[in-house]
Amino acid sequence: MLHTFFQLLPVVALALLAYISCWFIVAQIINRNDVADVAWGTGFVVAALASLLYVHHYTATVLLINTLVVIWGLRLSFHIAVRNSKKSEDYRYKAWRDSWGKWFRIRSFFQVFLFQGFLIGIVVTPVILVNSQAPIGLPGLTIVGAAVWLFGFIFESISDAQLQTFMRNPANKGHLMMSGLWRYSRHPNYFGELTQWWGIGLIALSCSYGWVGLIGPAVLSLLIIKISGIPLLEKKYATKPEYETYKQQTSVLIPLPNRPTRS
Repeated sequence: MLHTFFQLLPVVALALLAYISCWFIVAQIINRNDVADVAWGTGFVVAALASLLYVHHYTATVLLINTLVVIWGLRLSFHIAVRNSKKSEDYRYKAWRDSWGKWFRIRSFFQVFLFQGFLIGIVVTPVILVNSQAPIGLPGLTIVGAAVWLFGFIFESISDAQLQTFMRNPANKGHLMMSGLWRYSRHPNYFGELTQWWGIGLIALSCSYGWVGLIGPAVLSLLIIKISGIPLLEKKYATKPEYETYKQQTSVLIPLPNRPTRS
């Protein structure tokens, strides 16, 4: 049952290699490696559609899961592109540019772009699994997964819009966003993103060996919670004067009522 799934892996790998190589060239031309952040969302679109076009399976579940990924990926990339267009290169990439010296381009290709393509290939696993098996109809678990995804999509979109509005106000410069959805979670956008991918993982459970599809959201959760998402932002937040109070009162990820501040 997994034969077609394994056939699709090199197809997706080649598509992602071509995709990230193009973005690497763009990064060298404009001298900004943070275009990798823009490339992240649309990379999933490329991976999903490459596997879909290879197998030509167009059942309801297949079309649904690919549509969800396309919507998520395009919205995220557009949001990041707009956000970054008015700023200089992200501080993380500037630091790497300084520390890598003459090896900057080589290390950028392997440690930024190629590694990102590798991560996309892992996280997109549930979509590849569904595309490879093309389950018929819309099983109950698929409908539940789509509903979970929709909740996460709305949550992420609203939290991103709230943060963007906050940051556009010059009076808020140097301060933390602590209202709206950000009152109940320090990272509501990440909560929405992970909710969407766990919804996609639920859809994959309609396939044989559906547990394989849970690898994607599990890896993304690890990245965001423990490695490159929340830990880096929390370190950046720590420089803000309101951080300690905000940290004590507000859940790190899952939205919850505020906690009383310890004296």
